[in-house]
Amino acid sequence: MTKPRKSRTFVSLLLDVGVPVGSYYLLKGAFGLSAVAALGWSSVVPVLRTGWGVLREREVNALPLLILLANLAGLLLSFGTGDARLMLVKDSAITSLVGFALLGSVVLGRPMMTATLKPWLVKGDAVREAAWGRLRRESSAFRRAELRFSAVWGVAFVGECGLRIVGVYTLPVDTMVWLGTVVMIVTMVVAFVVSGALGAGPMVHMIGAAVGEAASADLGDTVLEAEKNSLLVGSTHG
Repeated sequence: MTKPRKSRTFVSLLLDVGVPVGSYYLLKGAFGLSAVAALGWSSVVPVLRTGWGVLREREVNALPLLILLANLAGLLLSFGTGDARLMLVKDSAITSLVGFALLGSVVLGRPMMTATLKPWLVKGDAVREAAWGRLRRESSAFRRAELRFSAVWGVAFVGECGLRIVGVYTLPVDTMVWLGTVVMIVTMVVAFVVSGALGAGPMVHMIGAAVGEAASADLGDTVLEAEKNSLLVGSTHG
């Protein structure tokens, strides 16, 4: 991972995780807001950031759009009921919606995580891009790995939802604000490792092999062309 990409990842984590958790305790402790109000205002930054990302992209990506709509619906529902625990469940509902959407995309053979995964694997390289397209057409093993990648994330998000709902209704709200974040981070780390082992890792190897084969084929064509030219030159001199 390059340094600029690491910086972008850190900023994303800060805005999506650090700011909401920190602002909740600040608004509730220092400014005396209720748990519902603190949770609501602490959700503003992630909602705005997701909305800006959806507007900025020329092509609408279903995953961030789904997250944005679920966030907005959850905020409206939570403020309408005034239930702090329901606001925390809203976060779980978002992850479960995303998880079920991912699993549905796997069943339909159109894995949603591909839009996120592909740029990381092809790295903007035309040769790797061509290898990706060829493998998707010709390799069932490649397509299975692609499906497994989205399936792992789908299962992880649905499982995380279940854990957080149990925590919301068995633990204090103030505890679940930070513990829910811990559950989310641990879930993402586990999903990253497992999806890498079952999906992204095998795909990287297959793309590398396809690129190598293409390079060998191009080299062979170059050698044959050179030999042909050499024979033509020899016959002309003869």
